[in-house]
Amino acid sequence: MPEITDEFILSLFSNEKTKEKAFELLLKKYQKHIYYSARRIVTIHEDADDVTQNVCIKIWRNLDRFRSESSLKTWITRICVNEALTYIEKKKKLLNLDDDSYTDFMLVSQADNSTFTPSQVEQVLQEEITKLPPKQRAVFTMRYYDETPYAEMSKIFDTSESALKASYHFAAEKIKKNITERLTF
Repeated sequence: MPEITDEFILSLFSNEKTKEKAFELLLKKYQKHIYYSARRIVTIHEDADDVTQNVCIKIWRNLDRFRSESSLKTWITRICVNEALTYIEKKKKLLNLDDDSYTDFMLVSQADNSTFTPSQVEQVLQEEITKLPPKQRAVFTMRYYDETPYAEMSKIFDTSESALKASYHFAAEKIKKNITERLTF
């Protein structure tokens, strides 16, 4: 079966009779991307599910306003990143936690997650990524895991490529330093 193009999805979405089918195709194509983008930022499975649901609702409500100034994937990722960062802020307020306390909360939640059983090095890496500030974590994970080009991330974050490169570099150095300290016996 040939790949469903974004243009095809958008053309179906513009017709009221095929709008729901277009959304189904969009979810089939991008739902995993949305979930994993959210998961890498919020780190907790249940939170990533909530963010994914919120992102899907925002896509449904706003897809008819998509102007093709970037790719559909970039537009969706921007919604996802913004929603994940907003979700973190709301959850911190709800739990009445400051940044450090919230990071501790996420680390405990990750350790309690029985479906997540990585090797010791991978677990340490995940913990160190979790300790990054949310926006820096988003930049790092998009570049490290997805190899998202800086030009595309620039559109997602509405930030210069050089600022994103610096953010990634500082995150990578911080993670490297912390992992080296932790794994040196």
